[in-house]
Amino acid sequence: MADRAATGLEVRLSQAGPIALQVELDCAAGEVLALVGPSGSGKSTVLRCIAGVIRAKSGRIAVGGEAWFDSDAGLSLPPRHRSAGFVFQNYALFPHMSAQANVEAAMGHVAPGDRAPRARALLDRVNLKGLESRRPAELSGGQQQRVAVARALARDPRVLLLDEPFSAVDRSTRQILYRELAILRRDLAMPVVLVTHDLDEAAMLADRMCILHRGRTLQAAAPHDLMLRPASSLVARLVDVKNIFRGKVLAHDEAAGTTLLEGLGQRLEALFDGRFAAGTEVQWAVPGSHVILHRRDRPSRGERENPVRGVIADFLPLGENASVVIRVDGPGEHLRVTFPLHVARRNGLEAGAEVVVSLLRDGIHLMPD
Repeated sequence: MADRAATGLEVRLSQAGPIALQVELDCAAGEVLALVGPSGSGKSTVLRCIAGVIRAKSGRIAVGGEAWFDSDAGLSLPPRHRSAGFVFQNYALFPHMSAQANVEAAMGHVAPGDRAPRARALLDRVNLKGLESRRPAELSGGQQQRVAVARALARDPRVLLLDEPFSAVDRSTRQILYRELAILRRDLAMPVVLVTHDLDEAAMLADRMCILHRGRTLQAAAPHDLMLRPASSLVARLVDVKNIFRGKVLAHDEAAGTTLLEGLGQRLEALFDGRFAAGTEVQWAVPGSHVILHRRDRPSRGERENPVRGVIADFLPLGENASVVIRVDGPGEHLRVTFPLHVARRNGLEAGAEVVVSLLRDGIHLMPD
């Protein structure tokens, strides 16, 4: 964390109330860190602490090694002295001012004669050339969001903070804005912290995700790693891993890279995990992406890898996919999987049908009980 914080953002916050916080996170320069968690988990509070709008009871916030907040040293810079660009959920534009004037309003540090051309250049950068004179009410939601981003960048920030920036626009506009942000961030040599409740959004835009729950940071990792290797069953549930079970470690074979696990009433093979001694009770998870259907028309990949038999307890078509719940033979546990609808129908999947799936070894992840 120290190396990352040397050029990026370092945050440590602690307080018992009024909003409980036990937060430790970092974001390197040029990186996008998504703060993800349920409503009330403290995501927006953390952003406001970074910006200086809220002051935590104790902790430290530093950018590039320079402290903005240090409770031990009695230091807390006011918001105007923190070089943070903030894009609010509702954009918070001045309604009586044009787009250009809104951007110029963030340029108190720029010579008056330089503000107008610079504001126009920033609006052009966010694809709003020709709309400089329009007021917020004359702009669409997506255009207002672009003005808010231009205004945030007008401060020449050392940190960019985005609080649910896409929640107020429709889906098609959101897809356009995703792409624009991905293009824009190529040139941003600063930490970018994105608050979102949307896991797909976080996985699409962020280099790393940080999971918050009740004001506490639980785990930070690359999106794929976090979803495949959650630190606990709580994290697994928060990132929407649906297949979480109890089991027992039976044995290890480090040379073969495997751990034998008792789960779903049978012996399963998982990737080697030496954290848990033989005989240890654990929780384990497998994402739906690693549950492979045994197809009837031709052999499937991995059919010999942890085959599990069961009966379909629920079959629900959802657009081009089908949500399938499989009651596993023996223990009566349920596997929840999504298959392409055409695959499900070609294989005769329906409620009451018998089915065999394989749980791929690489996807079985052990967690503390």
